[in-house]
Amino acid sequence: MTDALKRLSDEGVAIWLDDLSRKRITSGNLAELIDQQHVVGVTTNPTIFQKAISEGDGYDTQLTDLAARKVTVEEAIRMITTADVRDAADILRPVFDATDGQDGRVSIEVDPRLAHDTRATVAEAKQLAWLVDRPNTLIKIPATEAGIPAITEVIGLGISVNVTLIFSLERYRKVMDAFLVGLEKAKSRGLDLSKIHSVASFFVSRVDTEIDKRIDALGTDEAKALRGKAAVANARLAYQAYEEVFSTDRWAALEREGANKQRPLWASTGVKDKAYKATMYVDELVAPNTVNTMPEATLFATEEQGDIRGNTVAGTYEQARADLDALERLGISYDEVVQLLEDEGVDKFEASWNDLLKSTEAELQRLAPSEG
Repeated sequence: MTDALKRLSDEGVAIWLDDLSRKRITSGNLAELIDQQHVVGVTTNPTIFQKAISEGDGYDTQLTDLAARKVTVEEAIRMITTADVRDAADILRPVFDATDGQDGRVSIEVDPRLAHDTRATVAEAKQLAWLVDRPNTLIKIPATEAGIPAITEVIGLGISVNVTLIFSLERYRKVMDAFLVGLEKAKSRGLDLSKIHSVASFFVSRVDTEIDKRIDALGTDEAKALRGKAAVANARLAYQAYEEVFSTDRWAALEREGANKQRPLWASTGVKDKAYKATMYVDELVAPNTVNTMPEATLFATEEQGDIRGNTVAGTYEQARADLDALERLGISYDEVVQLLEDEGVDKFEASWNDLLKSTEAELQRLAPSEG
């Protein structure tokens, strides 16, 4: 079998797993994926933890102890999720050391209910970094309006950040600027810039899901010809923006001080429409110095049927812009779609967090010691 995952790695794409659970850690599965499937990082989110904790009995021992201590449900969630992230970070530590801190990273998200509160997001990021206490952690901060200044402040404190829920090109440019301002703050505080890392998670499949829905409602041949093109076009133009920002004099000055580029990370790369090839958002977004975080199904689909044929982003910017412009001419508003997706993204993670609170509370009650 041709090793598509190795070829992807060789093209400069870091393969991260978009999933984590206690079972994945204790069974040796995560170590196996690192060894066999070229996985060099892990991302988590509230939905992933909600699923992990509500399925199986992998958390019963810790939950029993937490119930005995009568901790709050919020504290229980923090103890459980940071334990998983810490253990995963330890498993990935050799990758972290071998790549000089670029990979071997595990991401954990701030409470999504704080997405519109800058000060609370900064405080939560500091708390999470302290709780996990591993150098190969990334704290996830959403790219909301309130998240942008939080990114600057947290980077400025020397904490590495995964910026999440980026849908629009305009917001992505603000994210990169927030990163640069944060590095400049860190430098002014005398911090070692070489120790600060960041990725910018640009969401992919959800763009097609929303735009294809609008294309189908129009129903014309002209509209249908654009099905499945918006997400890849959007991500490719994001990479163009990345190339522009990280070739400026401003960046060069920071790089001389040891700073690392903020890599684009392709998130939400599992295909939602069965009409599309399962590896579409991997095959079409191969470019140097990027990350692709994949659900397990996409990881194995790439291993089996990935079409890795070199850089598939270079030379595509003109066509990508033409595809997005064609959608605008059809009356499909880019600005409206990306704002809707950001709002929905925050709402979905908040809903998952609330489900996580409920299911964890139920587990704490189930395992609470009987009185007497």
